[in-house]
Amino acid sequence: MELVLNTFGTSLQVEDGLFLVVSKDGKQTVDPSTVKSILINRGAKISSDAALLAIANEIDVLFVDATGKPGGRLWSIKYGSISEIRRAQLEFLYSPKAVKWIKNLLRTKIDNQIGLLLSLDAEHENQKVALEQCVNRLRDYQTKIEGVDAPFVNDIAPSLRGWEGAASRAYFATLNLFLPPEYQFKERSQHPATDVFNCLLNYAYGILYGKVEGALIKAGIDPYAGIFHRDDYNRPALVFDVIELYRIWADYVVFSLCCQKVIDQECFSIKDDGSYWLENMGKRILIQSMNDYLDEIIYIKGIARSRLNHIELQAHSLAQTFLKG
Repeated sequence: MELVLNTFGTSLQVEDGLFLVVSKDGKQTVDPSTVKSILINRGAKISSDAALLAIANEIDVLFVDATGKPGGRLWSIKYGSISEIRRAQLEFLYSPKAVKWIKNLLRTKIDNQIGLLLSLDAEHENQKVALEQCVNRLRDYQTKIEGVDAPFVNDIAPSLRGWEGAASRAYFATLNLFLPPEYQFKERSQHPATDVFNCLLNYAYGILYGKVEGALIKAGIDPYAGIFHRDDYNRPALVFDVIELYRIWADYVVFSLCCQKVIDQECFSIKDDGSYWLENMGKRILIQSMNDYLDEIIYIKGIARSRLNHIELQAHSLAQTFLKG
């Protein structure tokens, strides 16, 4: 389970070897062996005893902002202690093999987008036409990505970013046609979100960021040494690389919630500047939906694991890729 401290004034303490959640509604004990991660929103707090108990049980502790993205985290000092992996990671970053890796990653991302679009039920002619045109465009971008080559990623990064961005714009524009009218959006907006769909999607991506970053850290990989995304100061660039493989999971969950019309006006607020922000009810629905989806068992490359475990397996596989050079 994921323990979420989402209400102002809630605290996490320890009592008799168990987590003790203290809130305005009372007290509740939780066995640490049942907890996979702990999310702490602004206004909530955790004691040092609870932090150490989480570390001892290898439980991720994430401090998240209003968009669901981790602002900080706690982890065991044994994570990331394998210097050999990180040296190999830097060598891989400046090698021709990084070009092949990122091209495959972007092709897979577009494959995922095509797969979701083709799973949609096109009831109207405009949907059928737009769907066919979009899939053809996405496949064309895949061909462009496959055809470009260079010794180093930086040599082709501008072209790759252009095609990847154009593919995503086409994908979201088409996905929008299949949403109920009240959830449709003008364009993809990040921070701040300017509509309900993007508000949900930004928070869902924030949840994924936390999962991917945690998996990389546990695998001994430096999440800040990216291959494709820019290494801006204090920005986990490699997380932005690896998450491209899994964005489709957040897309699917948010799209499904909107199609089911379970997100109503109690779930979000609109600020004076027109930006949309999730409220506690919306966060609870989205976090639970994402966790349920990530816990589902699926097959990837013949291996049956939960989606969350597949993220962790991919991180360990990436570490081995770095070591093999």
